[in-house]
Amino acid sequence: MKRFLILFLSITTLSCAQEKTALLGETEWQREMNANFKDASTSPLTEKGLRKFKGLAFFKFDSSYVVKAKLKLTPDAKPFNMKTTTGREPIYRVYAIATFELNGDTHQLNVYQNLGLMQQEEYKDYLFIPFLDDTNGETTYGGGRYVEGSLPEGDILVINFNEAYNPYCAYSDRYSCPIVPRVNYVKTSVEAGVKAYKKP
Repeated sequence: MKRFLILFLSITTLSCAQEKTALLGETEWQREMNANFKDASTSPLTEKGLRKFKGLAFFKFDSSYVVKAKLKLTPDAKPFNMKTTTGREPIYRVYAIATFELNGDTHQLNVYQNLGLMQQEEYKDYLFIPFLDDTNGETTYGGGRYVEGSLPEGDILVINFNEAYNPYCAYSDRYSCPIVPRVNYVKTSVEAGVKAYKKP
């Protein structure tokens, strides 16, 4: 999430009351998320949302949602325009197909690279894994969530669904967010990561 923030706009205003929520969270990642959300320079929240922010809702950390995925590289995959919530269409490619076990079944997800971001040194090894699951529209954001990764040295990629987060469009309409491709639907309930956000 920290690395992904550069893709979005920033908002202003921070209340003193929010200072108290900076370290809320069960894990370091959750605490960092809350700190980013309460900081006006990095938060996707609206001004009203910032004033009322007391911390994101997370599922409890569950190690079973940290999976080792076997990658099948797709070097011949053609670049394509990823649809977003606006007219913007950044160019992505499928880097690999990840196969993993979760909740007793085998699942697959496409792992993407943003060809524009790859030109930046900070993002040359960045992997983007948007996904849909059976919690969407109930306990999680209806449009799906995102997970991030980095190029592994071998053919195994660790995917930590405890670090699944919402597109910024879940918090404000001012953002342009990649729409999760239907092919990246995981036929199970991924009860990990950030829960749905209720706009104030």
